[in-house]
Amino acid sequence: MKSTACSLLVMICLSAAGQQHRAPATPLVTNDPFFSLWSMGDKLTDVPVKHWTEVAQPILGLIRIDGKTFRWMGTTPHGYFGMPAIEAMEQRSVELTPLHTRYVFTANGLELAVTFFTPLFPKDLDVMSRPVTYLSWSVRSADGKQHQTDLMLDVNPLIAVDQPGQQVTWSRSHAKGLTLLNVGSRDQQTLHQSGDRVRIDWGYFHLAVPDAAAATVSMANRGIPSFVSSGNLPETDDSSMPVPAAGHPRAAHLSAKLPLGMVGTAKVERHVELAYTEGYAIEYLGRRLRPYWQRNGMTEAAMLESAEKEYPSLEERGVKFDEEVMKNMEKAGGAEYRYLTSLLFRQTIAAHKLVADIDGTPLFFSKENDSNGCIDTVDVTYPSSPFFLLFNPKLLEAQLEPVMRYASLPRWRFPFAPHDLGTYPLANGQVYGGGEENEADQMPVEESGNMILMVAALGRAEGNWDFAKRYMPQLTQWAEYLEKKGMDPENQLSTDDFAGHLAHNTNLSIKAIEALGAFVEIARGVGDTNLANRYEKIVRTLPEQWEKMAFDGDHYMLAFDQPGTWSQKYNLVWDDLLGLHLFPKKVMETEWKYYSTQLKPYGLPLDNRKTITKLDWQVWTASLASNSAQYDDLIHRLVVWADNTTSRVPTTDFYDTVSGKQIGFQARSVVGGVFIKALMQEQTLRGKSLSSH
Repeated sequence: MKSTACSLLVMICLSAAGQQHRAPATPLVTNDPFFSLWSMGDKLTDVPVKHWTEVAQPILGLIRIDGKTFRWMGTTPHGYFGMPAIEAMEQRSVELTPLHTRYVFTANGLELAVTFFTPLFPKDLDVMSRPVTYLSWSVRSADGKQHQTDLMLDVNPLIAVDQPGQQVTWSRSHAKGLTLLNVGSRDQQTLHQSGDRVRIDWGYFHLAVPDAAAATVSMANRGIPSFVSSGNLPETDDSSMPVPAAGHPRAAHLSAKLPLGMVGTAKVERHVELAYTEGYAIEYLGRRLRPYWQRNGMTEAAMLESAEKEYPSLEERGVKFDEEVMKNMEKAGGAEYRYLTSLLFRQTIAAHKLVADIDGTPLFFSKENDSNGCIDTVDVTYPSSPFFLLFNPKLLEAQLEPVMRYASLPRWRFPFAPHDLGTYPLANGQVYGGGEENEADQMPVEESGNMILMVAALGRAEGNWDFAKRYMPQLTQWAEYLEKKGMDPENQLSTDDFAGHLAHNTNLSIKAIEALGAFVEIARGVGDTNLANRYEKIVRTLPEQWEKMAFDGDHYMLAFDQPGTWSQKYNLVWDDLLGLHLFPKKVMETEWKYYSTQLKPYGLPLDNRKTITKLDWQVWTASLASNSAQYDDLIHRLVVWADNTTSRVPTTDFYDTVSGKQIGFQARSVVGGVFIKALMQEQTLRGKSLSSH
């Protein structure tokens, strides 16, 4: 134990000394739950490119310098008889910003900068909804000499299927200024399956190569060995299809060779588009909906043409956006907070799909990645809501709208809010717990409180109560439920359902009290003064009652009937965020004094029962510290954890605070909860450029 403690101390000291951060997994292509590719190693050449589900969807990057071939992305592929291992370039650095991932490599006197850019501008829904990531290169001589140079990119057809044995077909086509290499499954069974760790197998992946690059393209299985041995791609495309995506000698890869000529000290730049289009993307209450960018009938070719035409301006906007967001994040929470938010920005958005309803209304559906695959889960939207309240409240409204419509239907017959709308991408009705049949394993206080709190926050952020007005019958019914059941919750699940059922949950009680306070604001906002006054009278007595029931000497209990226990009271963030001021400051001051005695090397446990924790809730709890040193300490532990966890997956939000290992969950949108600190500083940020994009 002593050596382990020492090694943890060394890691904390190294991080404090300013070592380069190392992401648990590095985002490459981050568009939506199906088009989500990551590097899950220290170096881009350590492991194959993988989908967030950890299934390989290999994209290989090669460069030929003065006749010698090196790898800058992916591992040497197996199955090519007689082909030697390909040496990796030296990775000098990797940098993450909100919208960009930048690598720098060197080999044979040449420097190669590789950038993945996904233009997820939260206020530009047309651009954000495009399923396009730009991959760009900047090459220059590092030794002052001229070097003959060619780049090569190879995409495995596995990128377009769920299972390796599925049959694929491929084609090449042309759009204005672009050559398109396309691959997809033979069967094209649109929206035929739902689930958690599944990949899309309808629609098509596109490698879009600008004509200005004067590239050579190929659709053949042996593009890689041909480039390694001769520097050229096969002259003949494979045409025997369909064939299985993997394990067949004629399963064509999409390959492009980009000749750079003699490269000197002046930078030579190129780029391509990586895209995936699927036609229908979501099924909502029985009707199929298209991606938002398609709402006016735009074709795939037209979308890719627009993406190419706008690339220079989007890149310029992206650089400016990154700079402004990072500046504001550091101002809100410090340098380590800036890094944490940069790491998680794209992950937050990429766990959603933006589609258009039949009238063009944007609907934004989350996927509960790696927990059960549910779609539009209310207690997933709740922790991620700070991100959208900060960057574009319309995107939160687009998540709440489908839930409210569903809850207003006769088929939802319960007096509390639903948990979910189905299993992604099929949003046809709740599947969690008792579904629509019974109350078993539901989250009645949790979800009712979540919905009321988010609707109140949405009204404040948008500056109007139009959304609440449309759904006052449902909101009022949920407030009535919380009035009866929320102060001292019965034995039920909360959002931390992995911890099991718990009666008399003090943190859940806080949520109910805060939600009733938020309902007062909603009722007043929609002009129902009598309703507001009634609930204000009710809610004002509850915090004092809560304190008396929860107090345990030097802190507050996990459950009202369990002395000697404790838990994070993260739900108190809404007290200040919504201007409710229901609880006295001494509650969190008392709690934080106690939390300081419970900290572990990698953070603060969720409660006394285990050393497990949640990333999002820790940042909420940190943001409630009145002592800046307490906040800084916890955020620092989270960054040290991210730098050192052995769980190399898209950042988990559920891990052990002692070992740092993932317990479950990855690539989830709930990490948007880390933006709570910035949201709490919104008044100082309001009116500045952060909210103008």
